[in-house]
Amino acid sequence: MKKILRALISVSDKTNIVELATMLSKHNVEILSTGGTAKLFLEHSVPVTEVSDYTNYPEMLDGRVKTLHPKIHGGILGKRNDAGHIKTMKEHSIKEIDLVIVNLYPFESTITQDNCTLDLAIENIDIGGPTMIRAAAKNYESVAVLTNPSDYESFSDEFIKNNGSISNKYRFELAKKAFLHTAAYDSAISNYLSKNNSPTNKLPEQLIQVMNKKLEMRYGENPHQIAAFYTEPCIVNGSISNFIQIQGKELSFNNLNDADNAWESVKAFSEPTCVIVKHANPCGVCTAENISTAYQGALSTDPTSAFGGIISFNRKVDKKTAELVIKKFSEVLIAPDFSDEAINIFASKPNIRILKVPLVEIDNQLDYKKIGGGWLVQTRDNHQLDINECKVVTKIKPTSDELKDMRFAWQVAQYVKSNAIIFSRNNRTLGIGAGQMSRVDSTIIAAIKAENSGISLSKSVVASDAFFPFRDGIDVLAKYGAKCVIQPGGSMRDEEVIKAADEHNLVMLFTNIRHFKH
Repeated sequence: MKKILRALISVSDKTNIVELATMLSKHNVEILSTGGTAKLFLEHSVPVTEVSDYTNYPEMLDGRVKTLHPKIHGGILGKRNDAGHIKTMKEHSIKEIDLVIVNLYPFESTITQDNCTLDLAIENIDIGGPTMIRAAAKNYESVAVLTNPSDYESFSDEFIKNNGSISNKYRFELAKKAFLHTAAYDSAISNYLSKNNSPTNKLPEQLIQVMNKKLEMRYGENPHQIAAFYTEPCIVNGSISNFIQIQGKELSFNNLNDADNAWESVKAFSEPTCVIVKHANPCGVCTAENISTAYQGALSTDPTSAFGGIISFNRKVDKKTAELVIKKFSEVLIAPDFSDEAINIFASKPNIRILKVPLVEIDNQLDYKKIGGGWLVQTRDNHQLDINECKVVTKIKPTSDELKDMRFAWQVAQYVKSNAIIFSRNNRTLGIGAGQMSRVDSTIIAAIKAENSGISLSKSVVASDAFFPFRDGIDVLAKYGAKCVIQPGGSMRDEEVIKAADEHNLVMLFTNIRHFKH
């Protein structure tokens, strides 16, 4: 293995770069660098030669041209075992560059800024950086390439262990990471420009996704399936992917799938709310004056289904709430924060997974569903209903309290799989029917669940995620005591359905929007 004698370092992310350069310098590695990175090294007394001095060409065009020079790329790409390459390099005074340490202009963080313009985004597209990275990765048999500060420690260990050399196997691993790095960078640029150039009502013609493996899992939905959790290169603040695990066993495939719906559901409410999810469906939701009361209300909807469920809160979990939660078996707890007292209480059950996630609403994200040979892509269902704009279609008009209850039930229905029927009263779910092929069956199941929990449905309100195709669903929910219904409307038999509601002395609202969830 040939020793590393010369390194080119040019980084935007300067995390731990001084320490790495100091180590290389102590081992007699000559360091070439550009503008800001070179200045940093000089400030820390690290010997460095500026690229412009080495090439005898100044940085120009406001820094757009720094390293695009044959003395740089010849030194990276030249084959060390090719006589013709060696001869050409010698003729043009091109020195071998054995190590390239480069990371790129912060394009992804730039485009997430509220004041980012297209011009600003364009200026943060790196040209020389990806070129150097790809050149080094292509010539990995002779050149090592580092693109991520997280690899500096393992590189240093390898370098010192091998007395200044890097094994071919390790260089190959670094090359793979390098190409992944440039692929992710290019995909971020491509997606941004495609989105920027697309009409607001049209998805881009091409989508490129690069995912980073964050977690290995014991198995998938079932033990015979292999699974892992991958995240987008730029994790959106407020998404479940941004979690910090405070305690508990490793997360499973099903844990995260359920946790995502639990977290998105609870974020939709502005008042203190608890959502309990089981098998990707809310089985209890309650809004109250505090989260301990909200938890009790959500749990009482369906205590049987809540066993081993995912519990989410949109407020900091305090001691009182923790004392209530710890009495029942749950798999995962999610909240924007946990008090020290709450964490101490949960520590008595070390297997419970405690996730802390920033409470931030996500905008402009796309929703993906994998099917055989492709993806279904759509915008997120983040519609916010103005209850006062709904159309009252029955003879009886709703009271202000009934409007409030219908708004709550409708918000829950948005996160329950179709066909979804939600019975609720006083900002608390009473019975939830989900995922049935028949809306009547969902209604019956919701009523049975309420009965099993000892809950009366008298004077309840009902939300249906899509229209009632026949009057039979209205007949059933009226039978169980419902007094109000909120639904999209739009059925060929709306008149028949409205007539049924009037016959049962029900209030009915049309939202003119539906919330299918599959």
